[in-house]
Amino acid sequence: MKHAALFDLDGVLVDTEGQYTQWWQEVGRHDFPDQPTFAHDIKGQTLTQICHKYYADDAEAPARLAQGLAVFEKHMHFPFVPGAMAFVDALRQAGVGVAVVTSSNHAKMACLYAAHPDFSAHFDRIFTAEDALRSKPAPDCYVTAARYFGLDPTACFVFEDSVNGLIAGRDSGATVVGVTTTHHEDVVARYSAYVIPHFEGMTVQHMLNLKH
Repeated sequence: MKHAALFDLDGVLVDTEGQYTQWWQEVGRHDFPDQPTFAHDIKGQTLTQICHKYYADDAEAPARLAQGLAVFEKHMHFPFVPGAMAFVDALRQAGVGVAVVTSSNHAKMACLYAAHPDFSAHFDRIFTAEDALRSKPAPDCYVTAARYFGLDPTACFVFEDSVNGLIAGRDSGATVVGVTTTHHEDVVARYSAYVIPHFEGMTVQHMLNLKH
């Protein structure tokens, strides 16, 4: 195996960012009425990071938000980003390693598996929040995923949509492909070698050519 493709989950493989935005908008209206951009400002951050930055004086916030998110995620939809799974399958058929590298935890992944029971069968490995010592934007998760395949991160391609994720991929040394499901192309392009709106039309050879 010479290369691996490492995929973030939300906003890359499953088009869920709009649903999360609506949920966080409601949180923002209630908790931070003077910060109308709250839902946008916290994009790509883990719950721990959000609580540390915005709820430092509210000891009950982490449990309250975690419970609310858990209920929300049990009822949310998980539509695939156009062309994503066909591209994943094409990569595996071509002998490229494929893994999910997400900040989602096991509970959230259980909701995804309930909606798509065969999801994990498409990948060589799924890395979750429990596998990372430090959360994105630290590059740890992508370095760990590369090592799983016996590769240096420079031999890997990272597909990301959030700024924190894009920075994590870039700082790992991988070639970053930004997906514009969450941020405008101008933002994504700052951290990416290549920018796509979705995976339709994306081929294995096209990806490999980004190394040249």
